[in-house]
Amino acid sequence: MAVADLPAVAEISAKVHGCYAESHAVYAERLALWPTGCFVWQRGDVIAGLLVAHPWHRATSPALGALLGAIPADADSFYLHDIALLPETRGQGAGSAATALVIACARQAGFSDVTLVAVNGAEAFWATQGFTIVEAGGYGPGTFRMRRAVG
Repeated sequence: MAVADLPAVAEISAKVHGCYAESHAVYAERLALWPTGCFVWQRGDVIAGLLVAHPWHRATSPALGALLGAIPADADSFYLHDIALLPETRGQGAGSAATALVIACARQAGFSDVTLVAVNGAEAFWATQGFTIVEAGGYGPGTFRMRRAVG
């Protein structure tokens, strides 16, 4: 992901996540704070998906739409902050590839697990990727905090 990609990234987030979408400013900050965890999925020259992950605390998730200010020095997990794929990219292995990429990034950064909050019914997909529900919530009713060992 590059700074020039941010308008497309924010637009994809709005299309895919609805009320869970994040702003351009949030993505810009994540890119500035942890660029090695920010990626785009391209189909030719068109950005059709995004992935944002960074170190965080295992038992919490960043507030939706909030700026972090900094990556916590005492982070104990790798947090899959966001993945959003436009409908036309689905069924092409992008989700599995993104999961493998996040696991590799977590391993390289020295973390033993990856956490996320599943929204919009995505917990079923994440279960197929080896994540288990830790607790309900994270971003309100119908959301689930999930975790997977890096292995």
